Amino acid sequence: MDSSGKIIWAKHNEIQTVNIRSVGADFEAIDGERLPLDVKELGSCDLYPQSLRHNPNGRFVVVCGDDEYIIYTALAWRNRSFGSALEFVWSSDGEYVVRESTSRIKLFSKSFQEKKSIRPTFSVERIFGGTVFAMCSNDFICFYDWAECRLIRRIVVNVKHLYWADSGDLVAITSDTSFCILKYNRDIVSSFLDSGIPTDEQGVEDAFGLLHETNERVRTGLWVGDCFIYNNSS
Repeated sequence: MDSSGKIIWAKHNEIQTVNIRSVGADFEAIDGERLPLDVKELGSCDLYPQSLRHNPNGRFVVVCGDDEYIIYTALAWRNRSFGSALEFVWSSDGEYVVRESTSRIKLFSKSFQEKKSIRPTFSVERIFGGTVFAMCSNDFICFYDWAECRLIRRIVVNVKHLYWADSGDLVAITSDTSFCILKYNRDIVSSFLDSGIPTDEQGVEDAFGLLHETNERVRTGLWVGDCFIYNNSS
C-alpha cells in the first residue's frame, strides 16, 4: 500500500489494484469485516513477481523475481526500467540500490540512471534502503550516504532486518535474539562529510546513538510516528 491508500498485488503474473480511500469517510467499518472495494486489473508482468514495492512517493512500483527487477509506473503500468538484481531497495526520496551479487552493488538516480557501481571489500548478504542505505555481512552492517556512497558507520551486529521511521531520525535494527533503537544524527554526519576529512573503516563515531536495547525477537515491525510496533515470537 502506498501513502495515499492504493494497494497493488500480484495474482500470478496479473497485477490488480484497489484504493482504500474509495470506501469514503462516512462508511461504518466493522473491525475484521471485509471492505467493499472494487478490484481493477492494472496489467500483467513480464516476470513472475516474488515481491512488489512502491517507491516513497507512490509513482512507481518495482517488481522483483527470478533475480531480476522491473520498475513500472503505478498508474498506467508502463515499464520504465529493468535489470538484474538479487535484491532491490528504494531510498526515502526515490533513488535505489540493487545487489547483483555478493560482490557487486549498483546505485541508481531517480531518473533510472546508474550513478555508481561498487565492489565492496566484504561479502554482501543483504542490503537495506531508507534514509541512508546499508550493506550487511553476516557479522556487521555498514551504512552509506546516497550521494557518494561514503561510509557513515560500521556497526558489529548480526542483522535480521532494519526499520526506518518516516522522520528518518530513528532506526530499529533486529537480530535473531534482540533489537535496538538508534537515533540517526544527520547533522553530525553532514558536517563530517562536508569537511572532506576521510572516514576510517569504522565511519563517523557519533553517527548513531543507542536509545534502547531489548532482548526480544522481532518477527515483524513498523513505525507509526516515533512509536515502534512489533510482534515477538509469542
